[in-house]
Amino acid sequence: MSGMRTILSSTALVVMVGVGYGMWSLIVPGEERRKEMLKNLPESNPVRMEETRKRNALLLQTLKEAAETNENIARGFGRSTK
Repeated sequence: MSGMRTILSSTALVVMVGVGYGMWSLIVPGEERRKEMLKNLPESNPVRMEETRKRNALLLQTLKEAAETNENIARGFGRSTK
């Protein structure tokens, strides 16, 4: 009886893994769809990518300047700090 339970449990596990793989293969886009999605990403446009690089550089520069100061800029936001 214990051997039969082990066989049934193993079979159920293999079936569940197979069903999971089958569902995954249905959801994952095909190669053509994947290429189309990559073509439509904002990073594929060189002008937009350069704008993103500049914006990220400015953001990192601002964060670096904020980290180097001892002043709490959040507390003084919207009013004079002096």
